[in-house]
Amino acid sequence: MDWAGVSINNRTDLYIARNVALTAQRYRDEILRSIVVPYAAAIGDESILMADNSNPHRAWLVDNFVFDKGILRMDWPACFPDMNPIEHVWNILWRRESGRLSPPETIQQFESSFLQEWKRIPQPLIDNLIDSMPRRCATLLSVRLNHTPY
Repeated sequence: MDWAGVSINNRTDLYIARNVALTAQRYRDEILRSIVVPYAAAIGDESILMADNSNPHRAWLVDNFVFDKGILRMDWPACFPDMNPIEHVWNILWRRESGRLSPPETIQQFESSFLQEWKRIPQPLIDNLIDSMPRRCATLLSVRLNHTPY
């Protein structure tokens, strides 16, 4: 399981959860507390945490933690992953990884190459995806939540 955050002009490091499932407690402690809180503080009042409705994201201890830390969260329905900029970034990352001339042969090599490819994604590409959100949302509303061209 991988996790990362993106914003205009910046991104978090790529976090790789190894060996065990990502529980709500791990999500809170390893991602929210360690990555999101400092990142949101650096961004300031413009920060919005965009999370889908997966179980770790919606647990009461996560809700309480996010509220206590004053982090604004935008809930995002799981049925619209193509409208979430990070999903497009994941797609770019996976295409870059699968397009390598010499694929990794071990888990460690895969993690290393995945981290390298994460750092190689041009920030302007991420910025463009985020900037496209108002247009994407307007399109989604105009088709009454049916299929969009994205």
